[in-house]
Amino acid sequence: MNIMNHHPNSAESSLNRREWLARSGMGLGTLGLAGLMVDPAQAATAEPDLPTSPMMSKQPQFAAKAKHVIHIFLNGGCSHVDTFDPKPMLTKYHGKELPAQNLRTERKTGAALGSPFQFQKYGESGIEVSELFKHTAESIDDVAVVRSMHANVPNHEPSLLLMNCGDQNLVRPSVGSWVTYGLGTENQNLPGFIVMCPGGYPIGESINWRSAFLPGVFQGTHIDPKHTEIEKLIENIRNHTQSTEEQRKQIDLLQQLNKMHMTEGREGDDRLEARIHSYELAYRMQMQATDAFDIENEPKHIREMYGDGVQARQILIARRLVERGVRYVQLWHGAGQPWDSHDDIEKNHRRLAGECDQAIGALLKDLKQRGLLKDTLVMIGGEFGRTPTVELPQAGANAGKINGRDHNHYGFTMLLAGGGIKGGQAYGATDDFGFQAVENKVHVHDLHATVLKLLGFDHEKLTYRYSGRDFRLTDVHGKVVEDLIA
Repeated sequence: MNIMNHHPNSAESSLNRREWLARSGMGLGTLGLAGLMVDPAQAATAEPDLPTSPMMSKQPQFAAKAKHVIHIFLNGGCSHVDTFDPKPMLTKYHGKELPAQNLRTERKTGAALGSPFQFQKYGESGIEVSELFKHTAESIDDVAVVRSMHANVPNHEPSLLLMNCGDQNLVRPSVGSWVTYGLGTENQNLPGFIVMCPGGYPIGESINWRSAFLPGVFQGTHIDPKHTEIEKLIENIRNHTQSTEEQRKQIDLLQQLNKMHMTEGREGDDRLEARIHSYELAYRMQMQATDAFDIENEPKHIREMYGDGVQARQILIARRLVERGVRYVQLWHGAGQPWDSHDDIEKNHRRLAGECDQAIGALLKDLKQRGLLKDTLVMIGGEFGRTPTVELPQAGANAGKINGRDHNHYGFTMLLAGGGIKGGQAYGATDDFGFQAVENKVHVHDLHATVLKLLGFDHEKLTYRYSGRDFRLTDVHGKVVEDLIA
């Protein structure tokens, strides 16, 4: 394994995990006890001393513009031509065949489907945004609207993997895992990488936030924000039978046993280290998690600004988490693929946008007024877009429907704000009908390379040696889009 944040060719990175722990004279299990020996009365305010914990905050390779990431994932494939990429030609050709042959998509598509939503210009930049995201549009001068995104295939599972893990076929470490691997986190009493998905899991479930071959401590912690009671939101967060002091004694004993187990030839066992860290973190979370996830602690006017509903709640929680030093927060719209509107797109997209637009707009304003937007990168989008053409009626769930759009990986839109992004610009373009990216094309690998650059990393040098090869998030691809960086 390469030591954190060093190029594999450097002398320092030639140390493997066992040598590193041996030379330091102590292991994670030993020093982890220091964090648990903190007096309970001080634990809520004092950061534990964990000098060798892999989650300790670390310096990036070079000066970073962003310190935290909030990724709002519109899973299922939000339609770009109905939200942030207006196409007047679709209205002109509505109900007619396109003048050019339809590109190959997952299902057969027919005539052009003009957007049922109105667009208007916002801000000094004059960027056009659909009525669906009028609240988000109020901060458009802080947003880069990347209209030339493209992926590889028009299927959910591989496109989700590509967007979240950088590989469409194999389970690889997620973006959040790479970020916490490189940077650690600023709050040792909360997970560094938190994933919220109301109502269950998305397609592909936990592979979207797993650490894969990276140590398990960098895996995302999943929470279902549909719950409002802290003990349902985070199971077993409170112990109703033992005091904090009694729990500490139990964990001290457990960690002593883990230490003995580790010194018996298991110093390099990532699974054991991850388990040790999980117990330490679980103990410390009792002190801060209740406060971080309780939005009732927010002033009434702030809660009203975000609005009601589970989307508003989880987006407000995301702000509270980055405010407390959590490194990477990913918010999924819901279980499955809610934005997958193969039919009734006007009804479905209006409902879905209505659930999140006010809260997204509030988040951008709230981060800015608190001085957090400058070092918090906000990403908004799905795994791909949708076709400008209507999906043809067919047997099954879509039989008789002629008002929906199919999956479209050839061109879609991603919003980026804060964290060093040059806002107030529409970058790149799709063709006149929104079928494919044609100008300043940005692949998902390019997006990942740019995100890592904003966080202070050369995407070619943030690597991890596994199975005889140096792996990275962007594999052998990726180009930083410098025009997006302020």
